[in-house]
Amino acid sequence: MAAEKKGMSLPLKLLIGIAVGIVCGLFLPESVMTIVVTLKYVLNQLIMFCVPLIVIGFIAPSITKMGSNATRMLMVAIIVAYASTVLATLMSMIAGYVLVPFLPIASSMEGLKELPGVAFQLDIPQIMPVMSALVFSVLIGLAAVWTKARTITAVLQEFQNIVLSVVKKVVIPVLPFFIALTFCGLSYDGTITKQFPAFLLAIVIVMAGHYIWMAALYGFAGVYSGRSSIEVVKHYGPAYLTAVGTMSSAATLAVALDCARKSKSLRSDMVEFGIPLFANIHLCGSALTETFFIMIVSKVLYGELPSVGNMILFILLLGIFAIGAPGVPGGTVMASLGLITGVLGFDGDGTALMLAIFALQDSFGTACNVTGDGALTLILTGYAEKHGIKEQAIKSVDL
Repeated sequence: MAAEKKGMSLPLKLLIGIAVGIVCGLFLPESVMTIVVTLKYVLNQLIMFCVPLIVIGFIAPSITKMGSNATRMLMVAIIVAYASTVLATLMSMIAGYVLVPFLPIASSMEGLKELPGVAFQLDIPQIMPVMSALVFSVLIGLAAVWTKARTITAVLQEFQNIVLSVVKKVVIPVLPFFIALTFCGLSYDGTITKQFPAFLLAIVIVMAGHYIWMAALYGFAGVYSGRSSIEVVKHYGPAYLTAVGTMSSAATLAVALDCARKSKSLRSDMVEFGIPLFANIHLCGSALTETFFIMIVSKVLYGELPSVGNMILFILLLGIFAIGAPGVPGGTVMASLGLITGVLGFDGDGTALMLAIFALQDSFGTACNVTGDGALTLILTGYAEKHGIKEQAIKSVDL
């Protein structure tokens, strides 16, 4: 965290990049826009090259970590976290199909300027297709668990650290420039000025979705466990606010543990076990947000919503990708870039818009993730009580 405090946060950098890009796009001549388009093309090639590496680096090691520690309660925790993420995104998808057609999205792109072509092409081919990387990640992760391959497991862990370093030191630093160049192009041709009201409405709708899902999650947890869900959520104010500030479930873990420990409805062993685990695998708010924004961006840039089949496939896979996302700002959308391009067919403009809009409100998605962890821990408490699992003495983890 100390390193993050030395400079501006990623959302602030992206916000500045968006503003600068929009302003420049309104005034730059065509000759300069040729340079802008060329630079954007090169940065897009670099980012897309990293996508298969990110897929392998995030997913395969996560499978080995969970598989090597598989226990009854761990499997229950993984199932409820995955179910929460998938159901939240299905709710978001349904809302998208119902609401997006009625948002003020310009149906005609007539009158837009034509962007100039690139001055030169610097192609950087991916080492493998994105879906190949996904299948490879799942198979190598599962095989490492089945064969108890300690060497490969260690290699995958080191590879994850390497990829995470690439993300932090290469991908994330170039994102503000890539976003600025993209918005410069969208401003130049007139797309962003026509669609700006739709993006503002989308952010409001997504935030409403966060609260609806948290209410549903806590409602179910209370009914299932037979304990008061209000007694849990009333302590989560500090964790929610901390998550808004840090935009990281991992960085909020210490505060979330403190909040959960104050609740009389949660068993202490389930708190010490569940809260740290869910901080890394439960990303319902982030996934909900990403799903709705994907439908908005698809409608804005491509003129239509993704097919239901592609959206369902995306959602089912997103639940897996979310589990493998690191505890860094924007981790969910970064880990799922392969799905956005491979399953939904988004191009450079689509991924740039997704990265920008997602990052600008990622703090509230993270807050939803963290607060939802309390509900899932209440479900674990109810499961343990219903199945006669005695309370274990687990040493508190003070972070």
